[in-house]
Amino acid sequence: MTETAAPGPLAGLRVIEMGTLIAGPFCGQILGDFGAEVIKIEDPRKGDPMRQWGRSLPHGLSPWWPVIGRNKKSVGLDLRQPEGQEIARTLIAKADVVIENFRPGAMEKWGLGYEALSATHPGLVMARISGYGQTGPLSNRAGYGLIGEAMGGLRHITGEPDRPPARAGISIGDSLAAMHAVMGIMMALHARDRTGKGQVIDAALYESVLGVMENLVTEYDLTGYVRERSGSILPGIAPSNAYPCASGDMAVIGGNGDTVFARLCAAMDQTDLAVDPRFATHAARGERQGELDEIISAWTSTLALDDLLALLEQHGVPAGRIYRAPDMLEDPHFVAREAIVSVQHPVFGQVRMQNAFPKLSATPGKVRWPGPELGAHTEEVLQAVAGLSAEAISGLRARGVV
Repeated sequence: MTETAAPGPLAGLRVIEMGTLIAGPFCGQILGDFGAEVIKIEDPRKGDPMRQWGRSLPHGLSPWWPVIGRNKKSVGLDLRQPEGQEIARTLIAKADVVIENFRPGAMEKWGLGYEALSATHPGLVMARISGYGQTGPLSNRAGYGLIGEAMGGLRHITGEPDRPPARAGISIGDSLAAMHAVMGIMMALHARDRTGKGQVIDAALYESVLGVMENLVTEYDLTGYVRERSGSILPGIAPSNAYPCASGDMAVIGGNGDTVFARLCAAMDQTDLAVDPRFATHAARGERQGELDEIISAWTSTLALDDLLALLEQHGVPAGRIYRAPDMLEDPHFVAREAIVSVQHPVFGQVRMQNAFPKLSATPGKVRWPGPELGAHTEEVLQAVAGLSAEAISGLRARGVV
């Protein structure tokens, strides 16, 4: 399975992934997409719960695992047994990076804390992803993505004003924490090039969400304004919304800039709106956001989606359909940029999934293989990296360590 590996910008980088579910494994997925050798350590009996999460198919496998487990080598290893911990230390000693997203203290309990590991491997970089971070009064609490999204401010402003806070539809808190961890790893490796020393990346879910909350805190600090849920709009930014079409579909249109709004008015054959004092300026449009959206909706409702998009493109107005998976698979732009690729899976057959992003011109990322079977690379890794013999591995297997 791994013989299809091709060099990427992170070729030669060895990563030990010890996390489960989303935040840690997504961090490993990104690094693996760009050529790092990612060795995923899993419970030898059950594996990562992501193997069953989501909409499982009849044979019990999750369509999520081929994506988040892609480009990784799976090693079944029981970290609760001293022999398993010793093997993990041996693998980490040969690695550049360790990723973990257990509750703070778990790695130390297993003798795998950064202080212990870096004593003999000072160049080690460890990414630690948790709900609240490694320090502070809440650090020992369990913290899933939804908690981080709520604490970081995202949940409160997501949804309709007259309804409870909504979620984004994906595990965005976990994904943001994973991306921040990847950024931290790259920064730490760059610093290691200068100093020879590694360090710890402390990526908290709530802080990763907070980091993308724009001016939410500063706006309150300076004006006392608390941002609330606003549905499909951003208050004061108009027009920028989803609008109904005659075909029953909806289109998103962004026409909030003065010149773009003028072009939208021309497309609507209502050029008088562009000079109407109610809508002529950005501030005025923001004050009458609802009224303006009603005018635009009345117009878009007379056109089929494709006709509307063609007309807006002709006038240089940013607009687009609201994509679902079937739309993505059929769209010629997705095809032209290879945004979705097809990968051979031993059980599913051909599986289509998102490609590796962003695109690099000289050393692009690549989906080399989908998420492997549990323990598919145990013998390969333990022999090649840990230096264990086939007989030793056989004994470990008999004792349930691997």
